[in-house]
Amino acid sequence: MEVNFDGIVGPTHTFGGLSDDDMASMQNKHLPSNPKEAALQGLAKMKVLHELGIKQGVLPPQERPFIPILRRLGYGGSDFDVIEKVYQNNPSLYAMCCSSSSMWAANSATVSPSADSEDRLVHFTPANLLSKFHRSFEPSTTGKILRHIFHDPRYFIHHPPLPYHLDYADEGAANHTRLCGSFEQPGIQLFVFGRSSQEKIPIASRFFPRQTKEASQAISRLHALSADRIVFAQQNPAAIDAGVFHNDVISVGNQSVFFYHEEAFIETEKTIEALRRLLYKECQVSLVAIQVSSKEISLSEAVKTYLFNSQLITLPDHTMALIVPKECEKSLTVKNFLQTLLSHEGEHPIRHVIYQDVRQSMRNGGGPACLRLRVVLQPEEFDAIHHPVLFTTELYEKLVCWIEKNYREQLTFADCADPLLLQESRQALDELTGILQLGSLYSFQK
Repeated sequence: MEVNFDGIVGPTHTFGGLSDDDMASMQNKHLPSNPKEAALQGLAKMKVLHELGIKQGVLPPQERPFIPILRRLGYGGSDFDVIEKVYQNNPSLYAMCCSSSSMWAANSATVSPSADSEDRLVHFTPANLLSKFHRSFEPSTTGKILRHIFHDPRYFIHHPPLPYHLDYADEGAANHTRLCGSFEQPGIQLFVFGRSSQEKIPIASRFFPRQTKEASQAISRLHALSADRIVFAQQNPAAIDAGVFHNDVISVGNQSVFFYHEEAFIETEKTIEALRRLLYKECQVSLVAIQVSSKEISLSEAVKTYLFNSQLITLPDHTMALIVPKECEKSLTVKNFLQTLLSHEGEHPIRHVIYQDVRQSMRNGGGPACLRLRVVLQPEEFDAIHHPVLFTTELYEKLVCWIEKNYREQLTFADCADPLLLQESRQALDELTGILQLGSLYSFQK
């Protein structure tokens, strides 16, 4: 089975404009945000998947403002003193330490199911996320959360993040796609990179590519994946320069279906043909390749609407649904394309398109697919995870009450310097670890 673990949006959700290669993030920089609405929108999406029959879990947000990183940079005094000093003297640094970017769980780690690993264990490697400072101090807490949830060593193995060097920059599952016949059977892997430290390849000129080929290769070795079942593909530099900072902004795969833009890769036709050959050879399954041409939807429109940052899921009746952001419905071009896609039901298993409101996340540069980490589990592995994080109607109601109680309805960057926000955030996270029965996760918890 596949379980989607979504990141809960944190109490300090702001539009910081912290990623220059993320168009939405930059366009909405310093506009007022609504953390309560953002968190409720994320929960609503989880509820939709749960009601569709998809197994769903939650990942708690990380503590923000993150005072420990500021202390490591030499700021002393009380926590409130640190906030005041950094906000006054280095506001851009303080904005980074308030970011709620851990909500985008697709970047949190790369996961390989036991069916694909030679040692028959489920492998987890937190992404080092070193390309952006505001994300680079997430991996330690991410690893701790994953070890709490997937704690049984009989089934799960946890690796540390890759070395913190630009040669091994890793952005997690946002640049990895698994294709297969059925979830419980071995699949093939698509690892996508933007640059290489060992090979001379063309790279983007406007934005620095985040993922390296060497990082993807290291993950495949750590996870004991068969080299015969892997395709390494380079992102199209023009796509990166257009705002495709992760591969999941330009393609999405599920089982034997791969939905992609023709400008996704530097050699798109060769990449698709390699996937087609390998999937048939190793899984005896034909690839269902759904290509969107530039004439149908331009690269800029694909980035603007995040069409490919949709969740492609298998429903209990074995048909598929595409969970797309509401922005796709507002684009006449994209909406017409999706209507045409559904009319060609004999060519693919996608039978439903669901327009989901995740506007607060979208305005910061993350669509439905960014918010979730996909974990494929065998029944005994599922039984061994920490079940209090699994989505139920009861948990949903508890989390709604928790958000209503603890989250603000508006937050500006200036509000982030309010000492009360630190107290509110810590109180909220302390309560959440109790709801999810996760024990002490955060630096302020004893």
